[in-house]
Amino acid sequence: VQLVESGGGSVQAGASLRLSCTASERSYSRFIMGWFRQAPGKEREFVAAYKWNGGSTYYADSAKGRFTISRDNAKNTVYLQMNSLKPEDTAVYYCAAGSGSIFDALPRMYAYWGQGTEVTVSS
Repeated sequence: VQLVESGGGSVQAGASLRLSCTASERSYSRFIMGWFRQAPGKEREFVAAYKWNGGSTYYADSAKGRFTISRDNAKNTVYLQMNSLKPEDTAVYYCAAGSGSIFDALPRMYAYWGQGTEVTVSS
């Protein structure tokens, strides 16, 4: 499975961005799709996950109420809508696919990764 992210950019605090992750094949439907982020000098951290079969979602506390993960079956794409962005959201955001539980918040539980898309939020 190849994953390609897009949608990053530089915005002011309070703005919104929508990240996209397109999978190369329809086998993604058996996976958990996750979004992670990594800020400079920090470890990669979980943001949100989507269980393609059933549509369940799971969010990190930092994302609850501001971020929404969703899908578009026809486009083989998972989205991360990010609202009310804060400077602390600045990071490279990665899409990942794994076959474990939607509650797997550890990067090592995901087998496939995209190249990342950079998000910068200025105050």
